[in-house]
Amino acid sequence: MARLQQIDWHRWSIILLKPDCLQRGLVEPVLARCAEHVQIIAQETVVVTQAQIFAHYDDLLRAPERLAPIDVPADLRRCYVGKHVVIALGHGPLARPGEPDTPARLRALLGHYDPARARPTSIRGHFGIDNLAKARSEGRLIDNVIHTSDDAAAACRDFLIWFGIDRTDLLIAPRNGVCP
Repeated sequence: MARLQQIDWHRWSIILLKPDCLQRGLVEPVLARCAEHVQIIAQETVVVTQAQIFAHYDDLLRAPERLAPIDVPADLRRCYVGKHVVIALGHGPLARPGEPDTPARLRALLGHYDPARARPTSIRGHFGIDNLAKARSEGRLIDNVIHTSDDAAAACRDFLIWFGIDRTDLLIAPRNGVCP
C-alpha cells in the first residue's frame, strides 16, 4: 500500500469498457479515441465479480433512492456479474497549471453519462445508443459504453478494484513514450 501512496494519481486513470461496448464490438475504436489523449499502459479482458462491481458502484449502492425505482443491486448483477469487460490503465503527461489532469481529460472526452445529452464528438455521444429516459422507463441502468476514473482519488480506488494490489508493477511511468 505504501507504493500506492507514492503514485501521482493525477497522471493515471482506469478505463472500463462496459459489457455493452464489448457486445457491440467497439473496444478498438473506443480505446483508440482514449489513446489520442493518454498512453494505454495495460489492457485486459476480465470477468466481473459481484465484489468488483459493487465496489466500483459503491456510490449508487449507498444512495439507491437517486435511481428509484431501479433495483440497483439486481441491475448491477444483471449487467455485469459474470460478464466480460475490458479494463485499461491510462497514463497522461503532467498537467500544466490550469490544464486538466489525466482523469479530468478523459472524463471530458467521455461526455455526459446520458449519450443523448453528450456532445456528438465525445465517446458517449458518438458511440452511445441508449438514453436515460428509456433506461428509466424500463427500470434499468443506462448503457453508456465506458467509464473512467472521476479524479485522482478514484483512479487509485479503481486501480485496486480492477487491477489489484499485486499489479503495482504496472504503475511505472513510460519513458520516452515506451511502456515498461
